[in-house]
Amino acid sequence: MNILAVGDLIGTAGIKELKFVLNQIREKEKIDFVIVNAENSAEGMGITSRNFEEILEANVDVLTMGNHTWGKKDIFKFIDHPKLIRPANYPKGVVGKGYNIYEKNNKKIAVINLIGRVDMNILSENPFIVVNEIVENIKNKVDIIIVDFHAEATAEKIAMGYFLDGKVTAIYGTHTHVQTADEKILPNKTAYITDIGMTGPKNSVIGMDIEASLKRFITTLPEKYKIATGKNIFNGVIFEIDEKTNNVVNIRRIYKQ
Repeated sequence: MNILAVGDLIGTAGIKELKFVLNQIREKEKIDFVIVNAENSAEGMGITSRNFEEILEANVDVLTMGNHTWGKKDIFKFIDHPKLIRPANYPKGVVGKGYNIYEKNNKKIAVINLIGRVDMNILSENPFIVVNEIVENIKNKVDIIIVDFHAEATAEKIAMGYFLDGKVTAIYGTHTHVQTADEKILPNKTAYITDIGMTGPKNSVIGMDIEASLKRFITTLPEKYKIATGKNIFNGVIFEIDEKTNNVVNIRRIYKQ
C-alpha cells in the first residue's frame, strides 16, 4: 500500500497545483490513500467552503489542519465532515475531531492531526500526552496509524518522532513549508520526516510574495502578506507499506516543479 502525504497547500495556487499534479503522481506511484494539509488553502490562512470542495474534487482522502484552522469562519459549516480533521490537542469540547479512521484496501487507517506548542502562539494541550491517549485507545482497532504533526520547532518534531517510534506507522511534520532531507525509518520501524514542505509558489518566502515579506523584515512595519505568483512546486512524501506487516518499508520525498 502506498500512502501520499502532501505538504501545506498555499492558497488557490496550491490547490491548482494539487489538482494538476495529483492524478499523475497517483498513477505513476500507484497511490492508494492521500492526505493533504489544507490549513493555508484560503490565501494563506484557513480554508473556505469553496477551497474545501475544490480539494475534495481532487479525490483526496483526508484534509488535515493546523494553527490557521479557524482562519475562516466558513470552516464551521463543514467542520464535521468525515474527511476533515483538526489538531487533536485543541482544548476538549472544541468542535471537530482530531483524528478519524478510514478504510481502504481492506485496511483500517487512522489519521491523527497534532499541533506543536513551541513558538506556535496557540493555546493547546500537550501533544505528547494527547497523542499517547489516542494511540492507546485505537491501536487494537486499526492496521495503520499516520500522524501529521503541525509544528514549528525541529526539536519538538524529532522528539515526537522518537516518542511515537514503534507506536504508529508514520509521523511527518508540516507547517514550516520547507521540505527537509531527513526521511528515515526509526529503530522501532516508524517512518519519520521533519517536514514534508509545501505545495504552492516556488519563488516565494514560504509561499508569500517576496517583496511584501522583505518589507516586514527590513522595516519591521506591518505589511499585508499575499500569495506569490509564478511557477509552483509540489511537495510531499510517499510511505510504502508492507501489507503483511503494516510497516513502512520505504519512505520517499516528492519534489515536483
